[in-house]
Amino acid sequence: MQYDFLKAFPKRMKCVGLHAMLQANSSQKSIWRQMGFEGLSEQMNMIFSVLLFIMEQSLKEEICTMDNIAAFIDSINGQYYKKSLGSDDCHELGDFIVNVVLSNEGKPMYFAAYNYEEHKQEDLHISYVNNKIVYDEQDVRRTSYFLTDDGYNLLLGTLEVESNLKLSVQEIIFSLHLQKQSYDRALDDVKNIFNLMRIQLQKIQGAMLRIRRNALEYSVAEYKQLLQENLDTIDKTKVKFLGYRKNVQQRVKELEEQNINIHVLSTEDTAKLHNLREIDQYLGRAIDEYQRILNSHFDLKKVYEVELDKLTELALVQRFNLRTELYEKILQQPECLEELAVFFSPLFNQNPDKAVNLNNFLEPQRVHALEDWDDEAIETYDAEEWEKEQRRIIAEKLALYEDSLTVIVSHVVEKRQLKLSTLIGELDEDERCALVPTIGIFKEIMVELLKINTLDIASLRAERAEFIQEEANDFHLQGMLLEILDKHPRWQWLKKLQVERLPEAKPILLRELDEQSGLLKNIRCSDVMFRASGE
Repeated sequence: MQYDFLKAFPKRMKCVGLHAMLQANSSQKSIWRQMGFEGLSEQMNMIFSVLLFIMEQSLKEEICTMDNIAAFIDSINGQYYKKSLGSDDCHELGDFIVNVVLSNEGKPMYFAAYNYEEHKQEDLHISYVNNKIVYDEQDVRRTSYFLTDDGYNLLLGTLEVESNLKLSVQEIIFSLHLQKQSYDRALDDVKNIFNLMRIQLQKIQGAMLRIRRNALEYSVAEYKQLLQENLDTIDKTKVKFLGYRKNVQQRVKELEEQNINIHVLSTEDTAKLHNLREIDQYLGRAIDEYQRILNSHFDLKKVYEVELDKLTELALVQRFNLRTELYEKILQQPECLEELAVFFSPLFNQNPDKAVNLNNFLEPQRVHALEDWDDEAIETYDAEEWEKEQRRIIAEKLALYEDSLTVIVSHVVEKRQLKLSTLIGELDEDERCALVPTIGIFKEIMVELLKINTLDIASLRAERAEFIQEEANDFHLQGMLLEILDKHPRWQWLKKLQVERLPEAKPILLRELDEQSGLLKNIRCSDVMFRASGE
């Protein structure tokens, strides 16, 4: 890269986008003038005040409904802004700030940033607040708002440094203030330390929720970064905090011993003693928070491992077609209905869970002699050979899918726009056999193409780079398309592939051999239009 200072440019622009989207959603809105907030500075002050209120409620794990936000706006307006706002106006202003400025009326927010390392533009997703359903003391269903990671980063970025240095820097500042006996500032520092640890814990809990919903949506890069942040938080944190707490408790003891009668303490010593005791309480809470982060760190690793194992097990599930495997065979041999229970019994019977009987441990173990052993009756089973044969069968089947899709892509890339009927008319016998190897394969490819409609190659490549790729045992259109393009460098200009059904066109008639019955069948297929684009 020619300009090294442009590395990690999207990360910088994410910070810019957090402020830019606020201004974009807030500017030129008539509601500000109606409420008496004419200048940009007053508007931004009110927005960030509401954000800080939501953050405070989130850190205290208290509900934050629209009524709470309206009451907060009413309070600070009466003390500081002095605008002529009633309770309804405060509620309307709070609804505007949360649902319009911070949530963009429910529409996703993206900020475009150019990635100089990848030579492309990235859309950075921005989200300040989220909401959840809670129930108040009267069991009334309410909507409570809380900050997302972007919201925390926006607010902490106004005072703090990078996330991986926030805790370390705050500890250094706290230690210096403690040494200088600036206990009022040290108290603010230890509060910030506790807030950072609470935020880290909430990030872990949010990640666990995302993983349980869909582990594939949580990328390896996010998982690695969160684990590293956890390790940075855990590393030596408990030892440091125990040392700080011991030091604080010692100073509290010294102050109390110097002034046995607490009522004769000077105002300065009283303030110091009060601050030291609060610092001691927050250090105790920070140590408890450390333990929760430590436990959640291992829970996160366990949840991620279990969810990935479940996804892996799904690939081992064997499915069969009821029509071909059951209905058609019963129609051919109706007498099989008498034994239908044999087919369905595995669906309703499961092996009982095995339990360890400790009484069997105390019984003498008997060795059963092998009698009447018949060497000729031994049957060998080679698991490796079986797996090898299964992989060969899957590879041959996927090769048929790949050959058929390659025929379509090669002609569409050459012509840029092509009908299926025209394509079939131009193919020779070999290519026609590759396009329609079997009825099922050709039908499945066409159904997948029409279902997706538009294939964005750049997005597919980005998705493949971010997530774990499992070994393919079935046909996946997107992954196979990328493999075909990787094998043909001259097709790299293709950026989008569009497939559109032509309902008014004459249906295509294909005459193919049915792989199930072995009979020739006529297939009617709707004509479709393929379009290849380099933009």
